[in-house]
Amino acid sequence: MTLRILATGGTFDKHYNELKGVLGFADSHLPAAIARARITVPVALEQLPLQDSLDMVDADRARILAACRAAPEKAIIIVHGTDTMPETAAVLGAAALGQTVVLTGAMIPYEIDNSDALFNLGFACAVAQTLPAGVYVAMNGQIFAWDNVQKNRAAGVFQPL
Repeated sequence: MTLRILATGGTFDKHYNELKGVLGFADSHLPAAIARARITVPVALEQLPLQDSLDMVDADRARILAACRAAPEKAIIIVHGTDTMPETAAVLGAAALGQTVVLTGAMIPYEIDNSDALFNLGFACAVAQTLPAGVYVAMNGQIFAWDNVQKNRAAGVFQPL
């Protein structure tokens, strides 16, 4: 089995600009994260435009959907911003793709100490290989169906509706 990983940005892929004191995008952290996680299953990494999920519009979600439809792999992991992850999951879930699609991300950027990015990536890779076809959100050791998930911003966690 080969895993397709789609990089779309989000906090996972943000870089800290020390001179300006802000987070932004440069190259994806995913090649380093995949190597560091020592994932031994073959991985096809596809980078879409990296962006904050709060900046995503319908056309961006359509691009993610098109990438899933074009992927020959049966298991797809989408690294996505957490703020609108449920909205993208809903677009994909309604499309009934026939693949196992797992969205994941991070609350703390990959390059920052104590980030949850590496764990979430590994967890998503594992569940994408074991879950039946469908669309899921995998965050912080929990799996949610695409139509039963929300981000609790106050607690900084995902939970069922």
